[in-house]
Amino acid sequence: MIQRIQTLWLALAFVAGILTLKFSFFSGNKTDTAGAASWQELTAVNNLLILFLSVAVAVIAVMAIFLYKNRKLQLRLTLLSLALSLINIALYHNETRKFTQGNYDLTAIVALSIPIFLVLASRGIYKDEKLIKSADRLR
Repeated sequence: MIQRIQTLWLALAFVAGILTLKFSFFSGNKTDTAGAASWQELTAVNNLLILFLSVAVAVIAVMAIFLYKNRKLQLRLTLLSLALSLINIALYHNETRKFTQGNYDLTAIVALSIPIFLVLASRGIYKDEKLIKSADRLR
């Protein structure tokens, strides 16, 4: 389990998913209903749907680490987590439109790195599955 490269990628996706709860994606001025502008940071905790998706991506990544004996299910869960992380990034981008002015934070890289880690993990899982199938064919 530990010696497989996809375990590293899934663990990094888990850590990045948890870090999105703390680090901001976007910072700027946001006006309230009274018209007063206030400085706010957009993190996963600020929006309930983004919070749910961020936690789901992290939990699925951890679950997939321990499914190393069932590679097909591990691959399916990794691809599901990839889809959820892409939806999560789209929701982040949609939330940035509610700000009147601001900038993307450097820590937005954390949220943007999750799909990259999941793609690399799915490639590793697929290569393992392909290797096992070719070894079974030789027997």
